[in-house]
Amino acid sequence: MNIKRFVAASLAVFVVSQILEFLVHGVILKATYESLKHLWRPDMESKMWIMYLVGFITSFLFTYIFVKGYEGKGILEGVRFGVIIGLFTSIPMAYGTYMMIAIPYSLALQWFIYGMVETIVMGIVVALVYKPAASA
Repeated sequence: MNIKRFVAASLAVFVVSQILEFLVHGVILKATYESLKHLWRPDMESKMWIMYLVGFITSFLFTYIFVKGYEGKGILEGVRFGVIIGLFTSIPMAYGTYMMIAIPYSLALQWFIYGMVETIVMGIVVALVYKPAASA
C-alpha cells in the first residue's frame, strides 16, 4: 500500500462525500426533512460533529477496502467498488430505517438512490486519486 496515495485518496473521498452529503441532505431533501421534523432529535444540530467524525473514519475505511482489492483497472474499478459498497450500505440504512421509523417510503427510496450515487462517485474519486502517477 502506498501510504501517501492512501491518505490523499482518503481525504479526497472525505471532502467529496461531505459535499455530496450537504447537497443531498442540506439542499435536495431539506424540505422533506422539515416536513418530518417531529421525527428527528430536537438536539440533532448539536450532535453533527458525530456525523463529521463518522464520515472521516469511514472515508479511510472505504479507501482501505478499495486499496486491498486494488487491481489498477481505472475508473470502472471505482464504479464497480462504489456499486458494491453502495448496495452493502444503502440498502440496510434506507430500508432498515424505513422499517424502524415512520418515514415515507419515498424518503427511504431517495436515501437508497442518493446513497448509491454517492458511493459510486466516491469510488470514482478513490480510483482516480489512488492510481499511480503516470510514468514519464
